[in-house]
Amino acid sequence: MSYTIALGTVGGGLWVGYNGGEKWRQIQGPMDPESNVRALAVDPRDSQHLVASVDFDGIYRSLDGGSRWERAATLTDRPIWSLSFDPHDPKRMYAGTRPGIFVSDDGGASFAEMTTTMSDRCPIGVPRTTNVLVDPNDPATVYASVEIDGLHRSRDRGATWESFGQLGPSEFYNDVHGFALRTCGNDTELLVTSPFGLGRSRDDGDTWDWHEFEGFEGSKFEFAYSRCVRAPWEDDTVVVCVGDYIPGRTGAIEVSRDGGASFQRAQLPETPKATMYWLATHVELPGVIAANSVYGQIYISDDYCESWRKLERELGEIRASVLIPTQ
Repeated sequence: MSYTIALGTVGGGLWVGYNGGEKWRQIQGPMDPESNVRALAVDPRDSQHLVASVDFDGIYRSLDGGSRWERAATLTDRPIWSLSFDPHDPKRMYAGTRPGIFVSDDGGASFAEMTTTMSDRCPIGVPRTTNVLVDPNDPATVYASVEIDGLHRSRDRGATWESFGQLGPSEFYNDVHGFALRTCGNDTELLVTSPFGLGRSRDDGDTWDWHEFEGFEGSKFEFAYSRCVRAPWEDDTVVVCVGDYIPGRTGAIEVSRDGGASFQRAQLPETPKATMYWLATHVELPGVIAANSVYGQIYISDDYCESWRKLERELGEIRASVLIPTQ
């Protein structure tokens, strides 16, 4: 199956790459082509329905796989760092902001701020809600990851929240960049990334096992700085983006075939010039994954991470990406 790639950039707006990224088009309107697009999401029930955030402007949507866009909701008082659909409820969406979470129950036409346990201050200034995900095994359970404020959970669809507390030996393990849910039968495994690596919990967050990735030559750290994590397919594959720092001078893709217990660094056709930052997959595209560095390099695997190719086009500072099956 062929596919389209949509990319959100800082200062360069939204780009759409057709035929797997062979031909690119910048979206010129109605959103500003020089805007910051930090979040993208695809409706799990309709792969042609996309949403994108624009800093201090709002949320836009496309109903044709990314070709045409319209404003869906105005949300202007803070930047939006993550967008997600509730897989159990076609009308419910979440927007992770800096700080906080907003929720929509009308398909994204309007949003209301939720009352959470998140802090409004952190060592880097204002915390960012990097992911909001609904448990695939329990529609009432919602998780939110925060940079820097750890992991939070609601058992009642967001009416009330609780913090997981400290996830590792220091407060900076709560600098959660990436978050993914891995279904293991009727159980849900939690996967988080911090600057120190990948944390896994199989007991609902009571305990965490941390995996530290090998550092890069010349880096000031002995370990690799970790960003996005995905458990993309119905197997034991886990993929993590790493680099020497942010934005960094180099990066890599780490691949596990045993659920995150061990990893191998992917052999890429060209060494990234910045930290690898984001991963995009789609349930209708098994084996396909797109990975991008902070500064615009894009790598694609069509064979479950066995081999990779680099796209010729590089697109500035990329902060979000999605894959869209072509109909």
